[in-house]
Amino acid sequence: MEIFCVLADAEVRQSLSREEKLRNSEDFKRAYLQGKRIRLPGLTIIIVRSPLPYCRIGISVTRKFGKAIERNRVKRLIRELFRRNKQVFPPGHDLVFIPYRRCLSLGWRGLESNLARAFKSQTGAES
Repeated sequence: MEIFCVLADAEVRQSLSREEKLRNSEDFKRAYLQGKRIRLPGLTIIIVRSPLPYCRIGISVTRKFGKAIERNRVKRLIRELFRRNKQVFPPGHDLVFIPYRRCLSLGWRGLESNLARAFKSQTGAES
């Protein structure tokens, strides 16, 4: 069962499918080598063009971040932010999110507003 959200007469898929996730180490390496870094409070995003017509997400959390429960929590938070705000991210790009400790203290609203601001300013520069 898929969930749809109607925004201005356009249907946007709300679920996060398998195709929307970066899974291969080659995709991560390509992003690290060729990507542009966007630094936000508590988070760095690497963005790189992709031949696909949709946006894909990858999350890289090191052990320095904290214990497994904290790493898993931040990954769930980032996936949910991506899932609910797909319209903010540019299609045809791969995104790698690298969170830092401060990410958890910002909370949902802080991260969401930072992402919206960052990608609103990037959409004019990326093309």
